Amino acid sequence: MKKTTLIIIAAAMMMVGCKQKTEPVVADTDNIYQFSVLDGNLDTVSLGDYQGKVLLVVNTATQCGFTPQYEELQQLYEKYHGRGFEVLDFPCNQFGEQAPGSYDEIHAFCTGTYYITFPQMAKIEVNGDSALALYVWLKEQAPFGGFDTTDRIGAYLDKMFRAEDSLYDQNPDIKWNFTKFLIGRDGKVVKRFEPTAKMGEMEAALLSVL
Repeated sequence: MKKTTLIIIAAAMMMVGCKQKTEPVVADTDNIYQFSVLDGNLDTVSLGDYQGKVLLVVNTATQCGFTPQYEELQQLYEKYHGRGFEVLDFPCNQFGEQAPGSYDEIHAFCTGTYYITFPQMAKIEVNGDSALALYVWLKEQAPFGGFDTTDRIGAYLDKMFRAEDSLYDQNPDIKWNFTKFLIGRDGKVVKRFEPTAKMGEMEAALLSVL
């Protein structure tokens, strides 16, 4: 079994037993433009600045078996940025502590290893009572869609989460690193992609709204 698979499995086993905290209430809205986030310099960024663009919002980690997806995300960004596509990267250390270090360390790794040029925001939490308000809203708009169990890692993750909670798939929480939300030009969520989703499937959905 590949080393990256073992890392994901071991981290998943650490996570499945953790209780989720109550999440903050988010004001009712039907688009992403009502939210603001912090960039790597801790300056406030209004997502209204991205109005009219197609967005891909993703929680990332630098020491995950899915970390090589950074390369594919950069390829998509280079391919479609000129047509109004943006990737918004939110590092998150909640899953197996696979995004350790400061923002500067994470950013240096991502730019030096995968040469990313898309916006990378400040580190956040996506679940629990410290979850970023944006992510509370995203989960309300697009609940968990299930892992791709035809994928070996997806099958392992599904098996382990289900062993802890047979109804885990009914919980909208983010389950792992590199969960992605595709946002249309109207600011509404088009689709949620779990980390095991094939990049080709995501690109097809992107092209349908670009």
